[in-house]
Amino acid sequence: MTQTSRRIGKRALLSLWGWRLLGGAALVLGAIGVVLPLLPTTPFVILAAFAFAKSAPALHAKLVQSRTFGPAIASWQAKGAIARRHKAMALTMMLAAFVAALVVGAPMFALVVQVVFMAGAALFILTRPDG
Repeated sequence: MTQTSRRIGKRALLSLWGWRLLGGAALVLGAIGVVLPLLPTTPFVILAAFAFAKSAPALHAKLVQSRTFGPAIASWQAKGAIARRHKAMALTMMLAAFVAALVVGAPMFALVVQVVFMAGAALFILTRPDG
């Protein structure tokens, strides 16, 4: 085995484990989002499915076949669509997070940054087709 082929093999292995790590972390965050209302579940599960599709086909298949997450993943993969119910939940959680920041007296700079990023996220969500 040449030095170059060994290096490519190491890169491929690192990439494989990087995708698996990302998928696992996204899945854990999605699971936390099930019980923590301010953390979205669906985007993390979709990210996990994407990462597992690149690194762990069996885990990807389990997510896609899941009764809970399968339909959202399939809808996203087929049409880039987000169900209306999930859109409404995401927008409601953004509003709740902003109101919470106001209530705790977050600095104006933090509020402005929050509004800018949430507006971008809301625009993205609202422009996706309904799933």
